[in-house]
Amino acid sequence: MPGGSVNKAAGRKIRTLQDVVDWGLCIGCGACSYACSKTSVSLVNILSEGIRPLFELADDCGSCAQCLSFCPGYVVDAGQQQARGNEELSGEQEFGAALEIWEGHASDPEIRFRASSGGLLSALAIYCLEREGMGFVLHSGADENAPWVNRTVQSRNRTEVLTRAGSRYAPSSPCDGLASIEASDTPCVFIGKPCDTAAVSTLQLQRPALAQNLGLVMTFFCAGTPNSQGTLDLAAHLNVDCEGIESIKYRGEGWPGGFQVRAAGRSEEKTLSYQESWAYLTSYRPLRCNLCPDGLGRVADISCGDSWGKWQNDGDPGRSLVLVRTERGREILHRAIAAHYVSLERVDARAVLEAQPQLLQRRRELFGRLLALRLVGAPIPQFKKFSLLRSWRALPLLTQARTVLGTMRRAIRRGWWKRRSPAVA
Repeated sequence: MPGGSVNKAAGRKIRTLQDVVDWGLCIGCGACSYACSKTSVSLVNILSEGIRPLFELADDCGSCAQCLSFCPGYVVDAGQQQARGNEELSGEQEFGAALEIWEGHASDPEIRFRASSGGLLSALAIYCLEREGMGFVLHSGADENAPWVNRTVQSRNRTEVLTRAGSRYAPSSPCDGLASIEASDTPCVFIGKPCDTAAVSTLQLQRPALAQNLGLVMTFFCAGTPNSQGTLDLAAHLNVDCEGIESIKYRGEGWPGGFQVRAAGRSEEKTLSYQESWAYLTSYRPLRCNLCPDGLGRVADISCGDSWGKWQNDGDPGRSLVLVRTERGREILHRAIAAHYVSLERVDARAVLEAQPQLLQRRRELFGRLLALRLVGAPIPQFKKFSLLRSWRALPLLTQARTVLGTMRRAIRRGWWKRRSPAVA
């Protein structure tokens, strides 16, 4: 079954991390760089692809499969919460198990305005720093020297969190900083993409020191990560040369906010609406993002994202859904509500289905995409306990046929059926 195992054909089986990279399944989370016992994995941002590992000891990495156990390009297990002892989890099979579902925004108007879709992740991060005694928030922020690039950062106070608030539609590898959490004297917050948190969830089962210091793991709804070339081309589309970019904002300052780029020495910013900029960037997403079963962040303590079902372009400064995945997440969220860091109201599963129809439709079609790749001979990731076949069966037969045939055509045209070596940065 698609998602259950990789292709068995000779030379088309995922045996090492290099295979994951060569078959276009790497998502650049950075977990391999953090966890390599020989410290022989470094990361490079390839403009046309994304963040990818470089193997300094090629012979050793060619025979070592240690990283495959937690690599989200190879395997994602939606049942990790149960593995951590949360037996009471239940929820819609379409968006994953949830203890509770809420809708709302940051109570602080400044956080709500500056961050994306209501600022809930930023508000909860600030709450954890100020009230839960956590040491820092490990997440991604803009590189000051190249603002179209992300780097892994530690935010230790409200000012730093707010400075780095807002969506970043460019490659990020927050797992490469997990050693700082492991070495911390106090628990810390981790914020990453759903694929990043999937890697973290597995790693903490293998590394007790990391598990002890993960105070809260949060993620956001994600439709994929465009490569850096996408941002540069979008800036060029607005007549801003990459060498002269001083600042970039993808969202924020309202809901949904818009793309803003400013050239050095200029006071005015070139802008595009969120809808226009995201439509432009979607074609820059890598293969693995188009095979994602987890756009709503199943493997984390808390997942947040736009409540598009309530968006009316009426000046609302932003609101999000909150999917509480674990008991730890529920306890911290309730304390944040009581401390007035977030303003929320309970909603039911229908709110999720209404808020994220495009992400849910992509997930329903995923079984067909994976089947198509198997038919052209490409290996595929292992996606466990995602109910992909069940969702696929609910689609009309015509949609099923179009999905399989369309994916096969793209796979042949784009060369997904053959192993390839990534370009050099």
